[in-house]
Amino acid sequence: MKNKLTADVIVLGGGLGGCMAALAVAKNGLNVIMTEETDWIGGQLTSQAVPPDEHKWIESFGCTGTYREFRNRIRQYYKDNYPLTEESRNNKILNPGNAWVSRLSHEPKVALKVLEDMLAPYVNSGRINIMYDYRPVDAITIEDMVRSVTVQNLISNQTVLLEGKYFLDATECGDVLPLANVEYVTGAESKYETGEPHALEEANPLDIQSITHVFALEYVEGENFTIEKPEQYDFWRQYVPSFSTYPIFSWLATDADDTSKMKEFTLFTNEKEIPSLWDYRRIIDPSIMEGNIYGSDITLINWAQNDYYLGPIYEVSDEERRKHLEGARQQSLSLLYWLQTEAPRLDGGKGYPGLRLCKHVLGTDDGLAKQPYIRESRRIKAVYTITEQDVSKELRGEKGICQYHDSVGVGSYHLDLHPTTVSNRTFYIPNNPYEIPLGSLLPIRVKNLLPACKNIGTTQITNGCYRLHPTEWNIGESVGYLAAYSIIHDVIPHEVRENEKHLLSYQKMLEDQQVQLHWPEDIVY
Repeated sequence: MKNKLTADVIVLGGGLGGCMAALAVAKNGLNVIMTEETDWIGGQLTSQAVPPDEHKWIESFGCTGTYREFRNRIRQYYKDNYPLTEESRNNKILNPGNAWVSRLSHEPKVALKVLEDMLAPYVNSGRINIMYDYRPVDAITIEDMVRSVTVQNLISNQTVLLEGKYFLDATECGDVLPLANVEYVTGAESKYETGEPHALEEANPLDIQSITHVFALEYVEGENFTIEKPEQYDFWRQYVPSFSTYPIFSWLATDADDTSKMKEFTLFTNEKEIPSLWDYRRIIDPSIMEGNIYGSDITLINWAQNDYYLGPIYEVSDEERRKHLEGARQQSLSLLYWLQTEAPRLDGGKGYPGLRLCKHVLGTDDGLAKQPYIRESRRIKAVYTITEQDVSKELRGEKGICQYHDSVGVGSYHLDLHPTTVSNRTFYIPNNPYEIPLGSLLPIRVKNLLPACKNIGTTQITNGCYRLHPTEWNIGESVGYLAAYSIIHDVIPHEVRENEKHLLSYQKMLEDQQVQLHWPEDIVY
């Protein structure tokens, strides 16, 4: 007989969307069970080791109040606990890693600590029950309502039946959708389906964005920390992507400003002013501290050179999934080995043997993140699907920002598609700031399951901007409040959107909780 647990709301997945969904529900006096596949909550920021990718207004507006609180807490954590220089301590926009891709590049363990602190009152009071090392394996849906989801412990194999009024799928790949018979799409849609200029002529559900198995490095000049040659090194050393004439292990990568061209990079800052990848996603810059606590910078390796696009990890057999997960891991280890032994140096030499895996940074034995970075998920077939026409700066033209009457949040990021698993296409399309329509959070049929991560009603193209940290956070938070509102007012989420009184009341609930629904009218972009 299965163990059974019950709560008002069941949140499957403990990433950023899941955490904020659980927090929003708990703030409304309801009980939550949240599952997490690893022993770290936080998803992108922690177990996947990706510092926040944000827009240029993030220090002033364009996110939820809790996301701003999170950012403030990160900075305060460093100021309270690290021996910062006086200049750094007085820096209101402190960036611990001084990375050039992120305004707040910081250690995954600090993100984990801050997220745990934000949830602490509700976890410690029992209102939020976090089940670590559990993943969904089964679900029962009757007459458009999910009745239960069964989760399994990845260590003991124990199964637990979870029952609740609402089920929020915050898994990284939308894993609950097929289990609960929720209509969904994967991969690339066709031009015929979406009308998007950058869509494929023919849909391909297995043409899914690449994943990346991130790892952490430090550098000690004069030392030799060369790892054992990875099993697949010879393959990756000579692999040439279909869109390039250069091996993937080189200092040439796709230029984000024009993805039809290649751009030269190198490892460290240099007099030739070739862009350095070392400080691209650096999370510790020792120059901001007194003393010598950190003997080296620490950087996270999430580059074009370890984007893995040889095959997808969902909508395939377990054997195929394991093959590609191991392939991504091998690619990252092979990249490290290449950097240590063969990477061309600007002084004419080869290799940087002083590069060392920082196992303690990511809480793993091998120095790689607990999970690969997942960019693209299964996506619900939604009441409203966000398309390229809603977001593209070029396509919007003089129409400006696409405003929705049912907006539940805002975000902004390029339509950023990393190489996909079949066509290998990639692009970086300039965007307008965007809103999150409630219609994109509502499945076309099922009434009590809601998406709370990267699985909302986007296309593959618009997923390229709605997948980033602040937007996923906003999605989870707004979905949590939607579930709570529906329970408190005894309505289903679809009625909230269809009934103007409920919609305005729900939107007021969001605004009272400092969820920004629209961009300022005078914003310049």
